[in-house]
Amino acid sequence: MNKPQRTLISIAAAQAALLCSGLAVAQSAPAPAAAASAPVQKVETVVVSGRRAALESAQKIKQNADEIVDSIVADDIGKLPDKSVTEVLQRIVGVTIDRTMAKNDPEHYSVEGSSVNIRGLSYVRSEVNGRDTFSANGGRALNFEDVPPELMAAVDVYKNPASAQIEGSIGGLVNLRTAMPFDYAGFKGHVTASGNYNELQGKFSPAASGLLSNRWKTDIGEVGMLMSLAHSKSSTRTDLWQVEPYYKIDGTHWVPKGAQWRDSNFERNRNGLYGALQWKKDDLSSSLTYFQSKYRMQWDENALFAQTTPWNIVVGSDAKYDKNNVFVSGTLTSPADGGVNFGADTRYMTRNSKTKDLGWNLAWKASDKWSFSTDLQLVKSDTNAFDSTVATGLLMPKETLDLSGSTPRVVFDASDLAALQNKANYYWAFTMEHLDRSKAEQKAWRADAKFNFDHAVLQDLSFGIRLTDRDATTTKTVPDYNWSAITQTWQRGWDITGLAYLNDPRFNAPTRLHTFDNFFGGQSVPAIYVPAVSLAKDYPSSYQLLHKYHDEVLCMPQSWRSGCTPWAPASFGTDPAGTNEQHERSQAVYGQLRFDFNDVGAPVDGNVGVRVVRTDMKANGYVAFKNSAPTLNPGQSLGGVAVPVISSFSSPIQAEQNYTDVLPSLNLRYKLSNELQFRAALGKGVSRPDFSQLQAYTTMELTTKQRTDGNTIVVESVNLSGTASGNPLLKPIKSTQLDLSGEWYFSKNGSVTLALFNKDLKDIIVSQSATVQLPATNGTPLNFTVTSPVNGAKGHARGFELAFQRYFDMLPGWMSGLGVQANYTYVDSKTKPYNPVLSAFCAGTSTDAANLNLNINGCDTDGRTFGNLPLTNLSRNAYNLALLYDYGPISARVAYSWRSKYLQAVNANGTRGGDGRLADGTGVAYALPTWSDDYGQIDAGITYRFNDKFSFSLEGSNLNNALARQLMQQNIGMMTRAVNYTGRRYSVQASYSF
Repeated sequence: MNKPQRTLISIAAAQAALLCSGLAVAQSAPAPAAAASAPVQKVETVVVSGRRAALESAQKIKQNADEIVDSIVADDIGKLPDKSVTEVLQRIVGVTIDRTMAKNDPEHYSVEGSSVNIRGLSYVRSEVNGRDTFSANGGRALNFEDVPPELMAAVDVYKNPASAQIEGSIGGLVNLRTAMPFDYAGFKGHVTASGNYNELQGKFSPAASGLLSNRWKTDIGEVGMLMSLAHSKSSTRTDLWQVEPYYKIDGTHWVPKGAQWRDSNFERNRNGLYGALQWKKDDLSSSLTYFQSKYRMQWDENALFAQTTPWNIVVGSDAKYDKNNVFVSGTLTSPADGGVNFGADTRYMTRNSKTKDLGWNLAWKASDKWSFSTDLQLVKSDTNAFDSTVATGLLMPKETLDLSGSTPRVVFDASDLAALQNKANYYWAFTMEHLDRSKAEQKAWRADAKFNFDHAVLQDLSFGIRLTDRDATTTKTVPDYNWSAITQTWQRGWDITGLAYLNDPRFNAPTRLHTFDNFFGGQSVPAIYVPAVSLAKDYPSSYQLLHKYHDEVLCMPQSWRSGCTPWAPASFGTDPAGTNEQHERSQAVYGQLRFDFNDVGAPVDGNVGVRVVRTDMKANGYVAFKNSAPTLNPGQSLGGVAVPVISSFSSPIQAEQNYTDVLPSLNLRYKLSNELQFRAALGKGVSRPDFSQLQAYTTMELTTKQRTDGNTIVVESVNLSGTASGNPLLKPIKSTQLDLSGEWYFSKNGSVTLALFNKDLKDIIVSQSATVQLPATNGTPLNFTVTSPVNGAKGHARGFELAFQRYFDMLPGWMSGLGVQANYTYVDSKTKPYNPVLSAFCAGTSTDAANLNLNINGCDTDGRTFGNLPLTNLSRNAYNLALLYDYGPISARVAYSWRSKYLQAVNANGTRGGDGRLADGTGVAYALPTWSDDYGQIDAGITYRFNDKFSFSLEGSNLNNALARQLMQQNIGMMTRAVNYTGRRYSVQASYSF
């Protein structure tokens, strides 16, 4: 072994030992993108003080970068301007955030925001200090709400691909940057403590963070150490008024089947660790970083929700309608159901997530021309979630609605209030459980080299390789959300003798009277009886107790039943349908040439390159077949259409595929002057499918339509169908993208920028049908129509971004501290399926994936199809406006962030069902597209710096008390589905540096 090799190994070993012993309280990531993306990034860490300096630093990054990038830089150590990374990102031009707790559940609101879109697209990749990172949730990016913003020094958003950057960011790349020891001249310490207050709940929650860093000159070179910790709690609440879908109940009038209300309480506990070591001697330098984020949330909900059969509703004589015969106000009854039927639930949910990221980087400047670097990374992430709902039912004599105002209301008289307080009107209704567990691990290694030319035009050539090995396993309950009836009104007379009423001593499981205190900041709604939270928490024993009311007390054994089958919990970890096991390897090589024509008289510079990446995928799963052909009793015969003979089976499979992507890129900059420059970027990008879309589990079934003629079962038709939970043969979504920008930097903190972009997409993933063959017993191949995700559409996202910022330094005295920051984004999108599925009316009563017309185009409660829907989570218009003040010891900001309405989902819980009707009375499934309406929120903060070391801040969020409104699309218009109220949030913070 030669001396350089021994030196490199000893450096790595020494850094690892030092980090594990002295910095076991550290956190992930290398220096600003230097480790993983060194050949391409010109981003530099700038220690800033004050918002003005932060804007200057962000502007300098944008101006000098090789690519189109926008940044937000902390105006002090550990102080990005918002309480979550998602809230920080929404301030950047072209970036919008989604405020739902899950993409497939738009009913539940997220106060701090959840997912991020860049230029209207959700295909976003995440990095920490230039290294790819993720959360174990079936996707490929971080849950940004899991990351402590107190650990971040800056957030950079790259909007066009470069060959030296890791592939996978069609929408854009979010790079979270942390501080490194060599960012500071010597010893540095900083502590921050804050208290957060939620006005709606009336609760305080604490937060604290701290940083220690130092550097020393030693005989072995210069050494730096940094450690940072962050802890925060957040407590928020959301109140909700909600309206059910409208039905054309009498052939003329459109009436909702009711309205309801709920409150949800969200408790979040977030902890962060970050540690970094740096070493430099002569031409060698190295860094070792460790990043850890822990996130725990608890969410509970109490809700009253309408569940009356819509076609049994009788509208009172007091009803009022608008000019389109749409119900506005009045009283609803349902004599056929024995009253207006409601559910009253208690929901309890927890999620624990943890991400650990360890990285080591070594760089060697071998000569004036050659430099080399290598980088190792290990990421481990896991998440566990438990979601439990227990509900009572409630039969009310009537429900009076007033939908004439901006917020829907339910009106109560004395008899209504008395009915709500009477346990004799409540019964035990249902339970629903869900569990999931995800684990993911990635090992990555890259090596980069750069050759500097001694040439008037050619600057340098960067090239390198990157290898990854990633495993991801997700396990869910089967069924995913296991809804199980205890007693329901529709079961009476054929399955149960009656309902399990709360006032019956036989059914004495614990309940409580839930009061909706301070609802919507002061509205009055009555209390309701709901299950005790212990029943939701103590699954499965509590569920077994409740289902005994059905199985052992009220069940009616029938001749076609062997008895009352005891309730069984959803399987977890035992049914292969609930396990998604993925293994992915990638090998990438790239080359990128930087050039500059300034010395030969042309003010043009840029880079050109290509990245080639091969991806190898393996997915373990199952193929299952169920034969549901008619069973003959003694003396019966089979006639009609011949039924193929094929035995039921379940077989393990391992699906494998590989593909290679060639991704060229070109970035040009034309500097008309030191202040005015133009850019052009052209490239190709890919975004791999989420692991949740790659699950290798397919079920197929043979069913028949039949009738009985005497002792003969006559088969009229045979149906061969199936459903795939995912598709392990999916290819990446591909994009060819063009970016043009003009940038005028008229002062150190003043600029006007305009960017135009066009992303042409292909192989967008949609659900469609494909043919899968299985052999019958005699060897004849049978064609099954299987619904699964496929690369089945093309589309585009195109538009422009306009941004302006400056401080008015030309004004005298204190007025020179005034500033403004503003940006606007316009995005137009369209998708076009390769094989369109569109008919004027939906058919069938199923809302599952096989109902393609319903899932892709959406259908109204009268069966009419919508179609022509845009990409989800894409607002056509969005803007930010911030008024700034920074003068002397005072730094302040008032910011307004707004986005226009956008499509949330097409077939989502709450706005879908199988009880729609065509004009001829035939039953049909419906799925109403749900939209988030226009939303704008005002946030503000002020900081007073007593000296260079101590500062004090006051901040407020949602100061305009904005209501988040959800719409449901019907042919009678965009109807109010829900109105969310979250109230204002305040925080006070003290920071001390030493």
